[in-house]
Amino acid sequence: MESLESELQRARDLSVSVLADAIESIGFECTRCGACCKAETCGGGEDGESGNSETDPHTATIFPDEIRTIQESGDYDFRDVARPMPYGLTEGDNGPEGETFEWALQTDDCGDCTFYEETTTDEGVQGACTVHEDRPLVCQTYPFSVALGGTSQPMGEAVDSAGPAVSGTEGTDEDESADSDGLVRAHECEGLGRDISRAEAEQLADALKERAIRELEEAIAVRDGYEPVETSPGEVVVHDSEGTKRPDGTPMNR
Repeated sequence: MESLESELQRARDLSVSVLADAIESIGFECTRCGACCKAETCGGGEDGESGNSETDPHTATIFPDEIRTIQESGDYDFRDVARPMPYGLTEGDNGPEGETFEWALQTDDCGDCTFYEETTTDEGVQGACTVHEDRPLVCQTYPFSVALGGTSQPMGEAVDSAGPAVSGTEGTDEDESADSDGLVRAHECEGLGRDISRAEAEQLADALKERAIRELEEAIAVRDGYEPVETSPGEVVVHDSEGTKRPDGTPMNR
């Protein structure tokens, strides 16, 4: 397994043109369905039968500086924007507790992203992001991700991929463009397979490269700065690239 530092160098060496080629070959157009901003319902019957269905709240990683950008854009409190990443926490008598890494976008009572809203038009219900200009990189680049070690796969496993094989980042040979282990992964979205302009593909590719770099930089900083914390019952501690923090984003000094 390559080190995070090696993967970071690979991310920095990524060709935006190669990424754009892969995105073009898969195709994408946002339909504003809102599926990537809403809670995911698992189980249950086709007609919405209750009993066995479970709802997983929307979970999208947001970096510390992205939290501050959204805060400043609308005079939001920290907890209006982000919550501790739920993975790694356990459910105690008074709610989640324990240590976790990084932050997730805040959700509403339904488990949807708190910045998601729907409007009804003549064409039906359409979703919109109320902080669209300042949305995190993971939102800017969905439904795509880069298949490098240390980078995340939002919304589950990939349903398609394209571009050169993961073992190398050079070239875009035709026989590699449909490789199941291609460099660019596509995740479930009804907008996949639609035509995308070269300009839009390059813009998306540029953000995708930036996200891959940022994810690896964050992972390295968290790893290097991590010091285990013995939490009390009902206490949550978040480790991010800037240190150890409380759920409200303030630093912990122990």
